Amino acid sequence: LLSLIDFHNTCALLTTSRHERIHTRRPYHVDRADKYSLDDDLVNLEILNEDTIIHQLQKRYADLQIYTYVGDILIALNPFQNLSIYSPQFSKLYHGVKRSSNPPHIFASADAAYQSMVTFSKDQCIIISGESGAGKTESAHLIVQHLTFLGKANNRALREKILQVNPLVEAFGNACTAINDNSSRFGKYLEMMFTPTGAVMGAKISEYLLEKSRVIKQAVGEKNFHIFYYIYAGLYHQKKLSEYRLPDKKPPRYIDNETGRVMHDIVTKDSYGRQFEAIQHCFRIIGFTDEEVYSVYRILTGILNTGNIEFAAISSQHQTDKSEVPNPEALDNAAALLSIGSEELQEALTSHCVVTRGETIIRTNSVDKAADVRDAMAKALYGRLFSWIVNRINTLLQPDRNINAESGMNVGILDIFGFENFARNSFEQLCINIANEQIQFYFNQHIFALEQMEYQSEGIDATTVEYEDNRPLLDMFLQKPMGLLSLLDEESRFPQATDLTLVDKFEDNLRCKYFWRPKGVELSFGIQHYAGKVLYDASAFLEKNRDTLPADIVVVLRTSENKLLQQLFSSPLTKTGNLAQARARVTAASRSLPPQLSAGRIKVDTMEVMRHPEETTNMKRQTMASYFRYSLMDLLSKMVVGQPHFIRCIKPNDDREALMFSHERVLLQLRYTGILETVKIRQKGFSHRILFEEFVKRYYYLAFKAHETPLGSRENCLAILEKSKLDNWILGKTKVFLKYYHIEQLNLFLREVIGRVVVMQAYIKGWLGARRYKKVKDKRENSAIIIQSAWRGYEARRKYKEIRNRRTDAAIHIQA
Repeated sequence: LLSLIDFHNTCALLTTSRHERIHTRRPYHVDRADKYSLDDDLVNLEILNEDTIIHQLQKRYADLQIYTYVGDILIALNPFQNLSIYSPQFSKLYHGVKRSSNPPHIFASADAAYQSMVTFSKDQCIIISGESGAGKTESAHLIVQHLTFLGKANNRALREKILQVNPLVEAFGNACTAINDNSSRFGKYLEMMFTPTGAVMGAKISEYLLEKSRVIKQAVGEKNFHIFYYIYAGLYHQKKLSEYRLPDKKPPRYIDNETGRVMHDIVTKDSYGRQFEAIQHCFRIIGFTDEEVYSVYRILTGILNTGNIEFAAISSQHQTDKSEVPNPEALDNAAALLSIGSEELQEALTSHCVVTRGETIIRTNSVDKAADVRDAMAKALYGRLFSWIVNRINTLLQPDRNINAESGMNVGILDIFGFENFARNSFEQLCINIANEQIQFYFNQHIFALEQMEYQSEGIDATTVEYEDNRPLLDMFLQKPMGLLSLLDEESRFPQATDLTLVDKFEDNLRCKYFWRPKGVELSFGIQHYAGKVLYDASAFLEKNRDTLPADIVVVLRTSENKLLQQLFSSPLTKTGNLAQARARVTAASRSLPPQLSAGRIKVDTMEVMRHPEETTNMKRQTMASYFRYSLMDLLSKMVVGQPHFIRCIKPNDDREALMFSHERVLLQLRYTGILETVKIRQKGFSHRILFEEFVKRYYYLAFKAHETPLGSRENCLAILEKSKLDNWILGKTKVFLKYYHIEQLNLFLREVIGRVVVMQAYIKGWLGARRYKKVKDKRENSAIIIQSAWRGYEARRKYKEIRNRRTDAAIHIQA
């Protein structure tokens, strides 16, 4: 035990370390059958090849052991069924204990990130990767659930709000695809904020690259975003369809599909109705007002009605293409729900303005052009609404003002769309797969490249592990000026360019082994991704990349009497294509409107007054490719701040069947994710590389007295390592090289020492308390004696006086 002097020094250092008490708790024990075994970590395999790894994973999967470690990395196989291993009992089990005490679990990865954050006061980042349908979204849910349990704060309402965030944003951002019933159609980075003592104090979401094109069209066998079906079913059962101008027989065009069973499913499926009630609950718990939720519903149903607007060609004197709306019902419905004038909406859809030499010329739109404008408006409405919901969540979940958020720490959770390879792959799949290339590169850098660079610079003799580096492929996509995205932007600037000229430009400039163009198919090209070959259909690439929204539409929507809708089109877009967090209210943005439009009332003839694109749109001509590039940069800037923890989700089969393990399918995923190489480098390498100064600062308690301040020297590091009785470590020129399990062992030793200090604190505080109590007790006893003495004297004098008076009275009486 530490000396009393050491104790006082240690007490001073631990005054803010209340969280350390959680480490002294005894873990909840599971049955012997569930105990950790050598099979839990692939690094322990004696024979290391693809067959043994596959056999190990298949054997564990058959026993419903879906989690397996590769050193400090977690492999998670999608069970395609509900497992009862995520209850509060399991949360207690994976709470500040040694990792080898329990079987592998996603809660253990969340706990490792949390304990690292609290112990070292450093931000953490949990990166969940895998194919579409591998279980990333559910894994993100479970991590948030466990981190909320670990970071229990007094504010129970905040914890409930955080747990409702994922279901809400997924209702708006997820959809059913051909290979996944709940596929993320956007990238999500959730940051949970903690106080220095480890209590959760807030959360923040960053969203990237929502697949807005899904609003207007879906591939065969796929569906629109979940929220459209939820709200339709909810309004149907509440008998409110007529209030929101929705038909009860034929579904709106944007959610109709080739099966013809959409309305039948909406009416009969209980799950849609339950999900609508759950979304209402989410809105209420997080803190949205009834007025905000009502506005959201009106915009969503307005989008559905917008999709039903049809156009017809009309002839004119000058024989130019003109269009009109022959059936005004859908137009009137959409305008009413969006609180704008129907005539003004029709004019904005069927004509556009051109400003040349200071003169405004109004030109008509053809039927196809009008339909494109309609769809662009629907996409913009949905994209901006989604951004507003995310911004509103961030406002409602930000830390209280009386909490110093700057002194806190974050655990970031990345849940991004998985690698996709469909029968037909378009612009959306290209962006999704480039993002996955970037995540894979980040993984390679941390697991392989940086580690081996450290060995060389520190003079460590370590076996070089070969791995598949996808840096050249990323360069082909992202480099300027001849990368694929730059070429796409360049071609998008030419009005006469077509998708065919785009593919020709790709073929002429992208001369490398990763790009090819199949013979006989003009509008397609192929890419050799890290996860395999993908053939892309280039149809509509330019149109999707331009993502143009006519200024006429923006101006009309700004005149809406719906305050939320005004706000959506008055706030600028950020470089990542999201709605900026608006501080100024709508009135400030409406200054750019002519005076007669600011009041929200618009006349039929006032469209000409409003025509000026540069003034009415507060965004430059950005493209989806530029938004995508900035989104990747923003995402990486968040990820590199924290210490990474990797979770690799694996899809055991393509049929989404429980207990079915496809050997070839899993092997393919293991190969392209580099799991085999990861096992090798975790066996032979040193995943933790800590500077001498930092190592001594962290662990000097283990070999030095608390009041000492040892220097960060090689000798002091050696003393700590020898005192800890670790093996297989190496000292470099400036760093200590440790295996992945060494850190856990050192942390446990550190907790044990600090646990002793906590016990000593308890005993000393008890002794001091007892001594203080004895002093108070003695003082009270002395005080009681003094009071008793004074009281007895007073009573004696009173009785004597009483007796004396009685005697005097008696004597007088006798005398008388």
